[in-house]
Amino acid sequence: MNRCVSRSLSPAIAGTLVALASTAAVAQSSQFVGPTNTPLNPASQTPQTVINVPIPSTTTTTTVTDGLSLQRKFPQKALRGKILFGTPPAVELDGNAMQLAPAYRVHGYNNLLVLSAQLIGTKAVVNYTTDLNGQPYEIWLLTDSEAAVKPWPWTTAEAAAWTFDPVAQTWTKP
Repeated sequence: MNRCVSRSLSPAIAGTLVALASTAAVAQSSQFVGPTNTPLNPASQTPQTVINVPIPSTTTTTTVTDGLSLQRKFPQKALRGKILFGTPPAVELDGNAMQLAPAYRVHGYNNLLVLSAQLIGTKAVVNYTTDLNGQPYEIWLLTDSEAAVKPWPWTTAEAAAWTFDPVAQTWTKP
């Protein structure tokens, strides 16, 4: 019984390979890529107007994170607090030592998620929500302009007594 595979190519396979190779050669010689036929050679393009867009520097990023162009929407159940991050999942929230909820999320000043290991030893003013066990579940580190929005409830009793405007992101005391 012959179990070895023949090392020669069948005529049909060889013909297909030759056709593919010739198609690739034609595609390379025409200098066009993809369905839009965009030339690879910039010299062959017609002159176009180039708009220079400045790349944001760190000062621009600071301006964005100060709330001028980024307004985060906090849920109505978000409370304000002061937090000190310890070794994850340990935190001190408003002077009470506790652990973060099992699937917690920490949003940085630019609203991107931050790993809590990067925050060890950091003190910050935050808005936070809790899970059913009372553990901090979702935490937003507040910029100076966000922290200046007053009043904001620090306890659930205050949140129950006050009224919240979700569009303006403000609380009103009775």
